[in-house]
Amino acid sequence: MLTVVHDAIEANESTGGAGRSLLDEIVRDGARQMLAAALKAEVAAYVAQFADQLDEKGHRLVVRNGYHQAREVLTAAGAVEVKAPRVNDKRVDPDTGERKRFSSAILPAWARKSPQMSEVLPLLYLHGLSTSDFTPALEQFLGSGAGLSATTITRLTSQWQDEARAFAARDLSGTDYVYLWVDGIHLKVRLDQEKLCLLVMLGVRADGRKELVAITDGYRESTESWADLLRDCKRRGMTAPVLAVGDGALGFWKAVREVFPATKEQRCWFHKQANVLAALPKSAHASALSALKEIYNAEDIDKAQFAVKAFTVDFGAKYPKAVAKITDDLDTLLEFYHYPAEHWIHLRTTNPIESTFATVRLRTKVTKGPGSRAAGLAMAYKLIDAAAARWRAVNAPHLVALVRAGAVFHKGKLLERPTEITPPTPPSDGDQQAGTEVA
Repeated sequence: MLTVVHDAIEANESTGGAGRSLLDEIVRDGARQMLAAALKAEVAAYVAQFADQLDEKGHRLVVRNGYHQAREVLTAAGAVEVKAPRVNDKRVDPDTGERKRFSSAILPAWARKSPQMSEVLPLLYLHGLSTSDFTPALEQFLGSGAGLSATTITRLTSQWQDEARAFAARDLSGTDYVYLWVDGIHLKVRLDQEKLCLLVMLGVRADGRKELVAITDGYRESTESWADLLRDCKRRGMTAPVLAVGDGALGFWKAVREVFPATKEQRCWFHKQANVLAALPKSAHASALSALKEIYNAEDIDKAQFAVKAFTVDFGAKYPKAVAKITDDLDTLLEFYHYPAEHWIHLRTTNPIESTFATVRLRTKVTKGPGSRAAGLAMAYKLIDAAAARWRAVNAPHLVALVRAGAVFHKGKLLERPTEITPPTPPSDGDQQAGTEVA
C-alpha cells in the first residue's frame, strides 16, 4: 500500500533547493495532467452509468455540460490549476423531490486546499495506472477507494493507449526533422521473461524545435527492430535527417544506412565516455575524464584532433583498448564539429532522451512495471508528451534550416564560399597534424 514518507521529503529539503525545484516542477505538471484526466474519466463513467435513463423526448437525463471555472488547489508541490468537467443531471430524487447532483469523489466542490491531496497528487503521478495500485492511493487521498473504480481506470488507460496508437500512425510528410537523437531505453517491465525496451527517436525540426518522432518497443541492439521503425516512418512521409546521434552499440546504425543512407552519424560522447572508463582502472578515471573533455569541448575540430593525439600518448602504452575505443570511432565522434558551433552542445550526446526518460524510469521503478507492453508504451508516451511542453528549441534555431539546405560550416561558422578554406595552422612544436578534417 502507498504511504507518504515525510522523512524522505524532509531529507530532500535539507539537500538544497536546486534539485527539489526541478522535481517539484515535474510533479506539479504531472499532477495537473493526471488530475485532469482522472476527473474526465470519473465524469465519463458517471454519465455512462445512467445512459439508459431518458426523458419523454428520448433525451438522456445525465449528460456532460462543459467545464466549471478554473480554480487552483494548493498542494505541497505548489498551486495546481484545476478545470473540472461539469455534469447536467436532470434526474429527480423521488424522496426529496430535488434534482440529483453529481459530486466528484476526487475533487470535492469548492476545495481549495487539502493536506491529503497535497501528499497524494504527486503519488498519483509517480504511481502506475493499475487497479491494484490506484485504489490504495485513493484511500490515502479520500479515505476510501471511491472515485476511480476499476472500470474508470481501465477507461483511462485505454484512452492513453488509443492516443499512443494514433501518434504512431500520424502523417510525417509535413514535418522535416534535420537532427535525430536515438536510443533504446530499458524499463523494468518483464513480460514472458522479456524486458521491454523502448526504441525512441527525438527530432529537431527545421525551425529548431524539438519533437518526439517515434516510440515503440523492440530490442535495443536489433538492427531489424530499428529498421522496422525507420521503414514505417519513411512510409508515413519522413525524410532522411541530416544527422543522427546515438550510442555506438545500437542496432540503429546498420538500419539507418539501409533506410536513410545519406544520414550522417554522430556517436554519443556520454556513452563513449562510459565505455572508455570501463576499460581503465579507477585510479586513471580522473585524468582520463579531463583528457576526454579536451576532445569534445575543443574550440574546433583541429584542436580536438590534437587532443586525441595527446590522449593516445598519455594512455596508449598502458591502456590500448581504452584508446582504441576513441580512435576506432574517431570520425563519428567528431562529426558534430561539421555543424554550427551553437549546435555542438546539443549534438555531442543523446541527453535530450536521457533527461526526458529520467521521469519514466522513476515512475516505472515505483510501479514495478505497468503490467503490459501496451500500457508501458502508453505510459511512456504520455510522460514524454507532458515533458515536451518544457522542451526548449536548440540554440540559434535559425541555423537548422541552413543545415538542411546544405550550408557548409567551418570551425562552427557559416561559410559563404566553401572553397576558400584556410588550411589549419600546425602546432608550434612542429607536430603537424596530417590530413586534418575540415569542420
